[in-house]
Amino acid sequence: MRVYTYSDARQNFSDLLAFAEHEEVIIKRRDGTRFSITAKNTKKSPFDVPSIKTLASTQDILDAC
Repeated sequence: MRVYTYSDARQNFSDLLAFAEHEEVIIKRRDGTRFSITAKNTKKSPFDVPSIKTLASTQDILDAC
């Protein structure tokens, strides 16, 4: 996690966004207020889901349809 002051964030905004692609970036105002920036779009496929363990066979699944 990187922390920038408001002034540094304005001056180095493109660098800040590059860092935010890989890690959380915090922007801190003079009054102590903090803001978090992280990349929202990931390059993962929406079909990239974790698998599950089951005792059901392929035939059991086909029979259920």
